[in-house]
Amino acid sequence: MDTDLTNQVNQALSTNGLVSIIVSLMCIAVSWWALQNLKLDLIIRQPRGAQGRLLHLLLAIILGHAVSGFVIDYLSWTQMLRHLF
Repeated sequence: MDTDLTNQVNQALSTNGLVSIIVSLMCIAVSWWALQNLKLDLIIRQPRGAQGRLLHLLLAIILGHAVSGFVIDYLSWTQMLRHLF
């Protein structure tokens, strides 16, 4: 009986972890796509150089992480609502 509960908990944690990874990667990809419209040449000297591309990548990761944190929290909150009723 304890092994069934342990397996269910492990499966739930694994599923949540996989969903978090997928949501994070999707949000970073969407952030990368959205930042393509940003004119970095107004801010930095060589936007097509290695440092400019690295800055673009870091901005996408930072923005994607923030958005995915919100989305993951929102999914968690909606799952908690079923315990309300």
